[in-house]
Amino acid sequence: MHRRITGTLVIATHNPGKLVEMRELLAPHGVEAVSAGELGLGEPDETGDTFRANARIKAVAAAKAALLPAFADDSGLAVDALDGAPGVLSARWAGPNKDFLAAMARIERLLQERGATQPSQRRAHFVSALCVAWPDDHVEEVEAIAEGTLVWPPRGTAGFGYDPAFLPEGHRRTFGEMTSIEKHGLPPLGLGLSHRARAFVKLAEICLDQR
Repeated sequence: MHRRITGTLVIATHNPGKLVEMRELLAPHGVEAVSAGELGLGEPDETGDTFRANARIKAVAAAKAALLPAFADDSGLAVDALDGAPGVLSARWAGPNKDFLAAMARIERLLQERGATQPSQRRAHFVSALCVAWPDDHVEEVEAIAEGTLVWPPRGTAGFGYDPAFLPEGHRRTFGEMTSIEKHGLPPLGLGLSHRARAFVKLAEICLDQR
């Protein structure tokens, strides 16, 4: 049976961009959210080989440490021509300094080496796996994707990570050129385009009170 989120919820991330998006998604549901960083919680080793496994690792660790329900996301970019890379290694491709421009340049270099110059050869998708864990080991998990193509050079300074290189399907602007409302805002204000927004809609249906 699904479990509803009540009381305080820990957002199990130390990524400022993800934290902002998660708080914006939770706000309409009246959920009081505190971040793992604000609680001084450490970051567990993400040893899973899937987004879902890593989201669960982070949520369970935070729930156990804080003795509160914890909400975690694991997400990344999968490029078809690169056999799904960088995938779960998306953040690691940016290195310890989180240099995503260098990571995007690496992807572009690999695509050029494989002759992937046409949009049809540059298909990619973002994946977001969300997990809510409780201290008693109950978990709720969902996953969603956003399809698109990669552009070069990157466009826009909004968003974070690989957003400036990702052109969502059916649109002419990258995630990096969209406002936060356009990218992950939910109807009626936004279109819920992002992978995280789409996963959140699934999670809200089973775990959150609708307002």
